[in-house]
Amino acid sequence: MAPAMEAPPDARPVRRALFVDRDGTLNPDLHYLKDSDRLELFRGVGRALALAHAHGYLVVCVTNQSGVGRGIYSTADVDRMHARLNGLLAREGTRIDAFYYCPHAPEENCRCRKPGTGLFADARRDLNLDFGTSAIIGDRVVDVEAGRSIGLVTALVVPPGHKEETERELAAHAVAPEIRAGTLEAAVARILARG
Repeated sequence: MAPAMEAPPDARPVRRALFVDRDGTLNPDLHYLKDSDRLELFRGVGRALALAHAHGYLVVCVTNQSGVGRGIYSTADVDRMHARLNGLLAREGTRIDAFYYCPHAPEENCRCRKPGTGLFADARRDLNLDFGTSAIIGDRVVDVEAGRSIGLVTALVVPPGHKEETERELAAHAVAPEIRAGTLEAAVARILARG
């Protein structure tokens, strides 16, 4: 009987990631947005992602897109939206390195819909990521819940006018992010300040 062979070590470098939600975090949440021409970035998003890249982070967008499962738009529409997003970011000298999205409706109870962590596991496998040195920024409790369950630093963007609603949602789910900020740019700065 031949001796058991050990799996060869992964030759790829282990990387850290800044996971970012899409709608409400990078761009205004227009609810089931289908037309990619209507997508615009929040002010400062390009600067924030460029800063994350400069500090050695891969930027990975992880987003729930139940509009696909509901038949409102197609996976091709989502791909066009992500191409548009990276086109806008390219004008500012930066990019999203990888996109992962859940196309399922909530009632499908899939493993990939946040706060599920299936998409994060896929990204870790594909990109050789270290969750212990990675972070997530989102605008919803599901982003915080997903991040906490896998050991990411969690940051919540709470835009002006949404503080009370956000606080109620956090209290209802008994969860709190490590960082709260009014913009993505401020959240990235606070993540980087942690070292």
